[in-house]
Amino acid sequence: MKHLILVLAIVFAAMACAQEPDVTADAEGQAEPAAGFTAEDEAAIRDRHEQFVASFNVEDWATQATYYAEDAVRMPPNEPLYQGRDAIMAASEALPPVTSFTLTSQEIEGHGDLAWARGTFTLDMAPPDADPVTMEGKWQAVYERQDDGSWLCVSDIWNTDAPMGT
Repeated sequence: MKHLILVLAIVFAAMACAQEPDVTADAEGQAEPAAGFTAEDEAAIRDRHEQFVASFNVEDWATQATYYAEDAVRMPPNEPLYQGRDAIMAASEALPPVTSFTLTSQEIEGHGDLAWARGTFTLDMAPPDADPVTMEGKWQAVYERQDDGSWLCVSDIWNTDAPMGT
């Protein structure tokens, strides 16, 4: 986890310090500035978070999977990573029944067609034949702007605030 955060910090710092502006080519091949990360982009990602929470709370895993890019990676705690929308959906389907899920977005930033966000969550589940479980923790995600302007999660990592071994 520390390595992932360090790598992301280095990449984003390098992008922020770049001397030349990002450019794309128009229909005639002329260079034009690339779109920056706007307030509308941030709002779109916040909206995606709301959709994610709504689908999680009703266990609509097919809808929730559309939050992710086809080749996305999800990295849950104490489990191997899941790569691809189908694997992510299958992992979600294997969860105990969800009674409540909340997500708080504490930071959403971006540069061009790449964005990142972090926040906290609370998840209540009711495993069959066991006491209810409440997990609190934090998450971090990376998003990529799609050709249609929408944002999809390409990398998602989360962990709980519980002490190791509990």
